[in-house]
Amino acid sequence: MDGKILITVGRQIGSGGLQVARKVADHFGIELYDKNLLMITARESGIAQEFFAMQDERPSALGRFARFLGIGGPVYADSGEYSDVGNLSGDNLFSLQSKVINRIADNGSGVFVGRCADYVLRDRPELFSVFITANEEYRIGKVMERENLTKEEARRFIESSERKRAAYYNYYTFKKWGDSSSYNLCLDSSLFGIESAASLIADLYEKFRR
Repeated sequence: MDGKILITVGRQIGSGGLQVARKVADHFGIELYDKNLLMITARESGIAQEFFAMQDERPSALGRFARFLGIGGPVYADSGEYSDVGNLSGDNLFSLQSKVINRIADNGSGVFVGRCADYVLRDRPELFSVFITANEEYRIGKVMERENLTKEEARRFIESSERKRAAYYNYYTFKKWGDSSSYNLCLDSSLFGIESAASLIADLYEKFRR
């Protein structure tokens, strides 16, 4: 396929969204960006990766109102270098990570998983945003297997993880995580399966770009 390809994938816990995203990236022969965005952002900012990992996909504890008042300290000095590691809040991580996502999109293609990438790249005409969901039984089964948990433990794990994920997304995008109106396409992987979901996304993106 000619031209830049920008696809973002949001996903419910246990839906297999990451596997779907990886197959889509493989289909187009482009990079997948997930947790490796933390490593790239850490390297480009000169800050140890563990600082980013501590705040990964967490909204600022100060709250949205404080963010607009500029409370929480500067991110950059006049030199463009990060000026205060002590001020590495969720907001600052989001700002730094967003710069990296935009820089990657400026220079080429990619499939981006989570991290509000659909919002960060929202003004780009190449963008196609996807959300992967699945029924509860399917997701609980996947989490039980992946995390070696009981059914009830897996249920609680999903509920807790998705509260955090939704809080992060809603805080930074002013949209609602998982709501169909927030994305171009929503797919149920428990209905279609991982392979078919990825094929559908790739096929629809190619039609979308014609």
